[in-house]
Amino acid sequence: MVRLLLWYCLWVWLIVGERLVMGASESSGERKLDQTPTWAVAGVCAVIIIISILLEKVLHKLGTWFTARHKRALYEALDKVKAELMVLGFISLLLTFGQSFIARICIPENVANTMLPCKAKSEQDSEEHRRRLLWFEHRILASAATAPKCKEGHEPLISTGGLHELHILIFFLAVFHVLYSFVTMMLGRLKIRGWKVWEQETLSHDYEFSNDPSRFRLTHETSFVKAHTSFWTRIPFFFYIGCFFRQFFRSVGKVDYMTLRNGFITVHLAPGSKFNFQKYIKRSLEDDFKIVVGVSPVLWASFVVFLLLNVRGWQALFWASIIPVIIILAVGTKLQAILTKMALEITERHAVVQGIPLVQGSDKYFWFGRPQLVLHLIHFALFQNAFQITYFLWIWYSFGLRSCFHSNFKLVIIKVSLGVGVLCLCSYITLPLYALVTQVPYLFP
Repeated sequence: MVRLLLWYCLWVWLIVGERLVMGASESSGERKLDQTPTWAVAGVCAVIIIISILLEKVLHKLGTWFTARHKRALYEALDKVKAELMVLGFISLLLTFGQSFIARICIPENVANTMLPCKAKSEQDSEEHRRRLLWFEHRILASAATAPKCKEGHEPLISTGGLHELHILIFFLAVFHVLYSFVTMMLGRLKIRGWKVWEQETLSHDYEFSNDPSRFRLTHETSFVKAHTSFWTRIPFFFYIGCFFRQFFRSVGKVDYMTLRNGFITVHLAPGSKFNFQKYIKRSLEDDFKIVVGVSPVLWASFVVFLLLNVRGWQALFWASIIPVIIILAVGTKLQAILTKMALEITERHAVVQGIPLVQGSDKYFWFGRPQLVLHLIHFALFQNAFQITYFLWIWYSFGLRSCFHSNFKLVIIKVSLGVGVLCLCSYITLPLYALVTQVPYLFP
């Protein structure tokens, strides 16, 4: 782990100093390592080593804290993050040691000009860009003296400058994967923390009086049924329209929490037990987070596919940015529909209920009868959304905000706005709702 962090700190050092190196390389000759003062070499190495050790200690302390607080799911999630950083570290090593071989692979010029993300530049148009990339040749990945040459009519598969830019993309993926995961978890915990007030209310005498288990009530007069049923729930079109908008304005209400809590305690514990359901839901969210924080081979494959389809004029990344939006909205609508269907089933089973109505879930409520499919869809949407945001920031850093990658700047603004919206909606609403709904009794076989 320390070696991995050494690589990332080396990236940070090189990226921060790139602007200074660029200016210096244009004004004076570059010194190689044998002409560099030993104090400069030792100082740079010392800074990198110190930062790496500090980061490693922070991660170790965080894991120890998770273990001491019995947060097994978060500890496993931290291990997954470390594993993903390790994968990215291996990718970095392969790029570093394989760049000379990759740059020697030559392809015909007409093939090199196919499926470009930007318009092909003439010699005159590309002069400014070559000056911008001049300092790449003085870096670890390449040098002007050792840059491979192709015969006439052929070009390198990927230039040394392109490999360096790809290296920066890997660095961005590593950093923002960690940050994105952290924000996702924090927003979810913030939402569930708001339910703590409702949990404390269950300890009061007013709650016991208002929810007397011996009191009989008409089913359609209970708060849960009234909140989820009306004339529109009997019409399929309006049923899903209502569920769609409910996720924005009333995703989880107090009556929903109390009803699902009562159902869980009635089935799994003795009725009237003093059980902190809010803490249990928080642990359930941590278990879900352990799954969505990982990056499976399928997700890596989707990353490669979207890089392949990022061709000028196709607007593939813009259309790809809509996929997480559709998935999260569909999942949120489905979860709201499950709550409404449970309320409708209560009215169909009983005309009169005693105390709080007992909700009963079923796998049939979910697509293909698989509740875990919903979590996998959330996982896919979060990864794609994180990739979209990371890719935008990488383009901004490497090529500028108004580069050819952002030829249609309005679409870029829409894409980034959708990305931020999906992050907030999924983390603050969809994931907590999923953690709550999946605790309904009899939901899993």
